[in-house]
Formats: sequence, structure tokens, C-alpha cells
Amino acid sequence: MKRKRSSVFAGSKARKYLTVFIALLIPLFAGALWWSGNLKPVSDSGQEQVFVLKTGMTASQIAQELEDKKIIRSAEVFRQLCRMNKADSKLVAGMYYLSPTLSSQQILDILLKGPQPDIIRITIPEGYTVAEIVSTLVKNGLGTEDEFYKVMQNFSAKNYDFLEGIPSGNKRLEGFLFPDTYFFDKKSKPKDVIERFLDRFNKELTAETKSRLQELNMSVFTWVIKASLVEKEAAKEEERPLIAGVFENRLRTGMPLQSCATVQYILGEVKPVLSLADIEIDSPYNTYKNPGLPPGPIANPGHASLHAALNPSKTDYFYFVAKNDGSHAFAVTYNEHLRNVSKYQ
Repeated sequence: MKRKRSSVFAGSKARKYLTVFIALLIPLFAGALWWSGNLKPVSDSGQEQVFVLKTGMTASQIAQELEDKKIIRSAEVFRQLCRMNKADSKLVAGMYYLSPTLSSQQILDILLKGPQPDIIRITIPEGYTVAEIVSTLVKNGLGTEDEFYKVMQNFSAKNYDFLEGIPSGNKRLEGFLFPDTYFFDKKSKPKDVIERFLDRFNKELTAETKSRLQELNMSVFTWVIKASLVEKEAAKEEERPLIAGVFENRLRTGMPLQSCATVQYILGEVKPVLSLADIEIDSPYNTYKNPGLPPGPIANPGHASLHAALNPSKTDYFYFVAKNDGSHAFAVTYNEHLRNVSKYQ
């Protein structure tokens, strides 16, 4: 009987050890699944994008930015991967092409190889025209003027629905080439380059923006035209909604916009003071001679001007004139405006 009790006791003890072993094994197994799952690519398809590793960035900061850009699944797993590879001291600042179709280990391997030399950084300032953008792209060796203008003819609402209703011609994408800093492979084709600009503009069409456009019963094209006027007239960001408000007052009452920027667009140059001959130029873009908006945008507006065109200030002002510091003097009446002109110009 003693042997039997000992056997039962031994069996019970073995079961307890087995239970403890399984209890320890489960979190280890779950942890291994979590680790391997987060090493996998974010998706099996996705556009390659440029990642800028800035001077002084730590592996931890890099990991977080990669996760924010949805290039990796988990910043924490990538941090651990960097520690295992002692990557912190090996990562070099520069530009890298990365894709969400790569595993975290593959992405780290690319970063450890060092920056890719065939990438061009191009910054397009707010308010640049299509002509200025094309000239910049050509100077950076990304194609010829003929190639870019030919490519731009082929983009339509079939490719991007926000291009619905835009006119034909070389200036058809005026207003839609969003000003920003871009990174291009030196071998990029003009079509790919223009797609990047349009994809960036598309990000401005948030659900909130679309709702606001619907509320105002305004087309995307009209919105961009208004924003381009604000962009070229306003030097200071805080004045953009006010200038947009002045234009809205003039449109509402049937007054000509009389925007110097529209005449400068016709001339192809920025003149400090327009002559009487300039404002008599026969062109649909001349808002001194023609009421309402010009037939198309006169520049490529940035986010601040697009926002101002959607949210103009409610104001009594109908006039503004530039001061010497880039700001404007606003006026309600024409006589008040004349005094401002005399004072500042």
C-alpha cells in the first residue's frame, strides 16, 4: 500500500510540473508569435517611398518614424532588432528607398548598407507656377519640358477624380502640383514625377475638406482657383483668411477682383507696380477687366491658402494694399483705400 501511495503522489507531482511547464510555455509561445508576426511586412503591396534618416537620429527614433509611416508593423520589435544587430552606431544619415512589402529585417539591412546615392531632393515653394515647377524638374535632370507638358495632358478624372472639369492646355494641372519637398530617383520618368505631385494634392482632400466643399457648394477646381489667388497675394499666413474674405466680398457684390497677381501671371513676371497698360491687357485672366474668377488657378497653392479659401474671414473689407514689410493695409471704403495707397505706395 505504501508503494501505491508513493506512486499516486509521484503522478500528482508530475502533473503539477507539467502544468507549471505548460503555464510557462504559453507566454513564451505567444511572445514568439508576437515577435515573428511583427517582423513580417506591413502588406504584400505598397508604394515604395523615400525615408530620410536625419543626422543624430537614434535607432529608437528611426523605429518610431518607420511605424508612423506604416513601413514596419512595430517600433518596439524594430528597436529590439537594432539592439541585436548593434545598429545604433552603424546607421548613417541620408535618403533610403523603403517599401511596406519588406520585412523589418530587410529594412534594417537596407539601412545598414548606407544611404542610396541616386536620390534627388527637390523643394517646390508655395506659389510656384507649373512653368516654374517644370523648369525646376528639368534643371534637376528628371526629363525635358516637352516630356513633362506632354505627360500632363494625359492625366484626367479617370486617374484622379479631383481633376473633373479642368480645361485642356499646357496649364491644365496648374494649381494641382502640390508644393512640398520631394525625393525622386534620378531614373524617375516624368509620368511618375507628376503622379507624386498629384498624390500629394489628393491628401489635402480629407473627409473634412470634402464636407466643407459640399457645404459651400464649391467644386475642387473653384476652390483651387481661389486658393491660388490667396497664395499669390498673401505673404503672411495670418492674413490669408482675411484676403480670402475680401475676395469673397467682391465676388458676392459683383465687383471685379482687381488682383495684381492675375496680371502678373499673364505677364509671366512679378512687377512691383503694374502700369496702366498692364491692367488693360486683353486676357481672361485679367481680373481688372473681367468680373469673377479667372478661368483657372494662377499658381500652385499650399495648405494654408487652401484652408483660407475654404474658411475666409467674415469681414467688411473690400480693399487691401501691400505695405513694405509684406503685410497689407485693409480698407472698407474706396476713399480709405486711396489713403492707404498714398501712404504705403
